[in-house]
Amino acid sequence: MYDVLTEQINRLIYVPSEGMVHPGLSAGWVIIVLAAMLLISLRFSLSSAAQGGQVKSVSLSRWPLFQSILKPVLTRPWVLSGLKLFSAAVFLLVIYAGLFGTPVAERNIATVLTWTVWWSAVIASIFFVGSAWCAICPWDAISTWLVRRRLWKRGSEASSLNLRVPKMLRSVWPALFMFVALTWLELGAGVTTSPYATALMALLMVVLATVSLAIFERKAFCRYFCAVGRTIGAYSAMSPIVLRPVDQKTCADCKTLECYYGTEEVEPCPTYLVLGRIEQNTYCTSCGSCAISCPKENVSWRLRPVGDEITHASRPHWDEAWFILGLVALTLFHGFTMMPYWEDWMRQLGHKLGDSGQLLFSFSLGMFVSMMIPVVLYLVCIWLTRMLGNIKDEWPRVFSSLAFSVLPLAFSYHIAHNMTHFVRESQGFWNVVLNPTGADTLPLSMHEIHMRHMNPLVADNIVFALQALLVIFGFWLALRIARYRVRQLTDHNRIAMLPILIFISLISLTNLWLLMQPMVMRM
Repeated sequence: MYDVLTEQINRLIYVPSEGMVHPGLSAGWVIIVLAAMLLISLRFSLSSAAQGGQVKSVSLSRWPLFQSILKPVLTRPWVLSGLKLFSAAVFLLVIYAGLFGTPVAERNIATVLTWTVWWSAVIASIFFVGSAWCAICPWDAISTWLVRRRLWKRGSEASSLNLRVPKMLRSVWPALFMFVALTWLELGAGVTTSPYATALMALLMVVLATVSLAIFERKAFCRYFCAVGRTIGAYSAMSPIVLRPVDQKTCADCKTLECYYGTEEVEPCPTYLVLGRIEQNTYCTSCGSCAISCPKENVSWRLRPVGDEITHASRPHWDEAWFILGLVALTLFHGFTMMPYWEDWMRQLGHKLGDSGQLLFSFSLGMFVSMMIPVVLYLVCIWLTRMLGNIKDEWPRVFSSLAFSVLPLAFSYHIAHNMTHFVRESQGFWNVVLNPTGADTLPLSMHEIHMRHMNPLVADNIVFALQALLVIFGFWLALRIARYRVRQLTDHNRIAMLPILIFISLISLTNLWLLMQPMVMRM
């Protein structure tokens, strides 16, 4: 039986006739994932959802490790400023190397650090440190220094026009549109293989952050416009670590709200949050302003069960739901573009459409179709759920509520996909660090490419095991969220769970299939 399953699974794996590719999940791991998904599906189908309630968490404020390491990061401005200075210095090095260094992508720190190391590390780190990357973001640091002219103290309000963001922009729609545009530039225009284009994109992000800070009040770019920040914010809803009050009653009794308004020395919350009222981690940038300004020292990192916020506490918002659906579509699209046959499809489509050159029109059409498929399937899922569950709630509320259940699918595949690039394509990273501009270097030889291919940083079976666990984790958490939210909408109608179960299964199986395929080397 095992041999038959292995043979059938191997038939689903594309074998390229030429070129160097990363290996995909083997049949044995695929069988393990499929068996786990079946058992999880049966368990959720036969059991009922637990009652919702206040999310339990444990404050780290009295832990020795927190006192010695984490608390200074939160409460001492110079520590956080030092980290910002370091990230900004690295960022400026990336820009310099991209503009003036070698155009060979694998020899230039601009492309190697940005696309292979940084982006993989940021996504993976969310699970362990939440939105902490936003606290040391070089785009925000540089724009703040340019506009506010301060390292950590509160800047003069006269340095900005302090206009309120127009109502039509006070959502995450701008961030979603930016994410789509950046993906098009990254994959369609080939930014990932061009150090110069990578540097220009980095400069563009700084310009956008600076202009936004100079025009609007607080940090509108971080809350509404930044695609990276909103992706981190969405994913951090699943993180087990979060900034919250040590004692909720202390916040309830507070009349001055320094966490929101700031002080003479400390900036107000950049994303308009009152610490004692936070229920979602979506817009918290872990900047530390609340911890530094709080006179009661009532701010601490807290540990909580994985996924409890997104299961019980996250409230459905229309724009956030579409952003989550966009994440699912874009992560799947990234996977498809790394398949060996994607370029063949684009060439065939370009030939039929009369598209030539860089095939940008063909790529744009392929991107649009690829993104619309999961969106249409989800819309059908919501229609069937409302019909089978006899749900009286308005369609947008059902759409928004159930969107949270598919977020773990995007998160788990995002990490699994990036893991393959990181363990193989980051080989030689320290050589690039020692020669960041790639001076007097040549493209990788076939021998070097072969050695990187055959000697990843981590053994294949360890990578495969982690990828399999990620797919299983994403599927489990997605069903857990879906079961709870369907129960809230339908009051124990089990049949209403079927459409979202099918949708989650289809996306999970697609993720698994993509991980099975050999992946084209990006560098």
